[in-house]
Amino acid sequence: MSDSSPWVHASADVEDGASIGDGSRVWDLAKVRSGAKVGSDCTIGRLAYIDNDVIVGSRCKIQNNALVYGPATIGDGVFIGPAVVLTNDRHPRAITPDGETAQAGQWSRVGVTICKGAALGAGSTVVSGVTIADWALVAAGSVVAADVPAHALVAGVPARQLGWVSRTGHRLVEAEDGWECPFSGDRYDMIDSVMRRR
Repeated sequence: MSDSSPWVHASADVEDGASIGDGSRVWDLAKVRSGAKVGSDCTIGRLAYIDNDVIVGSRCKIQNNALVYGPATIGDGVFIGPAVVLTNDRHPRAITPDGETAQAGQWSRVGVTICKGAALGAGSTVVSGVTIADWALVAAGSVVAADVPAHALVAGVPARQLGWVSRTGHRLVEAEDGWECPFSGDRYDMIDSVMRRR
């Protein structure tokens, strides 16, 4: 945890009522809306957009051009790659059935939940209401329309599970008595349908 004050680039727009934690950095032309809460030691990249009512944990990286629409909840240590979009509208329309311009309050926002240590590859999109569990990995360019289990590797449009990954992001290899990360050597077990590190 950093003891330093947050740093905000002169061209970034952090609205009154937004909260930026100690040691966090908000880069040029980023926008953080009122009511957003960003934890400590985070990086908010160039041209990133953090909507109101978004909660971002500590030690997160939200890369350039990422769009995070509220009320998303992002856990500690999450990586959101360049140009990722977290949506918030299950039934998007610009106008009402009568042809009038849709106004705030005429639709319900439903946020995305990204849990601890998960990573979203560049250009991926997560549909509103989806939960991506701890340490999961979403491949670049994927469209995630269903919940993703802990440590799952998903890819494609729509995203489908291809395997399992370790906390380092490397694909797990099945062993005689469980699963192993070839990079770290850590061992994992499937317990009650959830992948867990020993």
